[in-house]
Amino acid sequence: MSEKSAKLGKNYWRLWTAHATSNLGDGLATVAFPWLASAVTRDPFLIALITVMSRLPWLIFTLPAGVITDRFDRKKIIVAMDIAQGALALVLAGAIYLERDSLPALNNLTASTTIETNYLLYWSLVGISLLFGFAEVLRDNAGQTFLPSVVAKENLESANGKLWSAEYVMNSFVGPPLASFLLGVVVYLPFFIHSSTFFIAAGLIALIVTIPKPPSEVEVKTKVNFRAEIKEGFSWLWSHSLLRPMAIILGTLNLVGSITAATFILFAQEILETSVFEFAILGTSGAIGGTLGGILGPKISKKLGSGPSLYLTLLSMPIMSLIIGLTSNWYIAWVMIAGTTIFAVLWNVITVSLRQSIIPTHLLGRVNSVYRFFAWGSMPIGTLIGGAIVSATEALGDRELALRMPYFVSLVLGLVIFVFAAPRLTTEKIESARAEGEPLS
Repeated sequence: MSEKSAKLGKNYWRLWTAHATSNLGDGLATVAFPWLASAVTRDPFLIALITVMSRLPWLIFTLPAGVITDRFDRKKIIVAMDIAQGALALVLAGAIYLERDSLPALNNLTASTTIETNYLLYWSLVGISLLFGFAEVLRDNAGQTFLPSVVAKENLESANGKLWSAEYVMNSFVGPPLASFLLGVVVYLPFFIHSSTFFIAAGLIALIVTIPKPPSEVEVKTKVNFRAEIKEGFSWLWSHSLLRPMAIILGTLNLVGSITAATFILFAQEILETSVFEFAILGTSGAIGGTLGGILGPKISKKLGSGPSLYLTLLSMPIMSLIIGLTSNWYIAWVMIAGTTIFAVLWNVITVSLRQSIIPTHLLGRVNSVYRFFAWGSMPIGTLIGGAIVSATEALGDRELALRMPYFVSLVLGLVIFVFAAPRLTTEKIESARAEGEPLS
């Protein structure tokens, strides 16, 4: 271990190990959950509804979660939510074990469209997805601001880099292929392992000794006024001439993305004809794209300028979505998804650093939660729309066209978003907002 790494200390490495472990669980879930859902029902709307439930808390709970994480012990929140998610995952694993003989062979799903819905497992998935979503929102909000309590300020950059590396490796490279292997052994196995990752992470986080705050930063506890504190963050964002349209644009982009994601598992199985392992490999496209985006994003932004870089993002996404909708080859889909992720990271490179530079320090948590309310809160709506589009098109008698239709709709909506966004996201407006902003200390 290098001298620089040693400075991070044992508490950081407990956090890093917890982060890697929980992301391994997330990687397992990215393959195991959608594949299970497709084995439980082949109804596009019912499959979309599971995702709606998992995303709904981002619409209805994000704003109060921001206040809670600003007011209460973040370590205790993280531990409690990890335990809660572990318990929920264990309940689901138990339900799958009990129903294991009623599930079809997972590699036969590419040719199956008429499997009778297993309502016991289906409603278990719906309910657990909703509760998982609430725990995830609160845990994620607390986790984002926990690191400064574990490592010194001068080591934050190094600490964050190692966390991101662990997340990419475990979530996108180790977890999905491992899930495909475990599903091949026995269907319930990845779900029991997924549950155990939360309990291990909770135990490691509980062992962390945090850095005490200096007396000048210790807040005087007052009664929490959720409405007033949420209103303050919401009012600041809504009155900002650049962040307001930017939050709305991001929300509509995520809504459009959710339309195509709603029934992606059925598209991958029936149109792209992927096996469990091929679906896992398809999932690595996001990691490759994210890595390339992190490398190329700052260079593209510097070369083209903030405004043109955002235009490029807004135009590339609907075009790549159209190509995915037209292809029947999962290799082509892999390349297009990776490309979409590259441009998504380019968007984040520009907009996240912008928010960090212009949002006042004392409002950062609440304004960020409002921004995420727009960004993530639109996802359940988009997912519901996506499921409805597929179901309505299928009612006309063409299952293949139905599964392709969300991509055609996203092309039209993406071009509309570009027309709205282009005059509002110019380099001049971005640089002006950055110059007027309050830098974070």
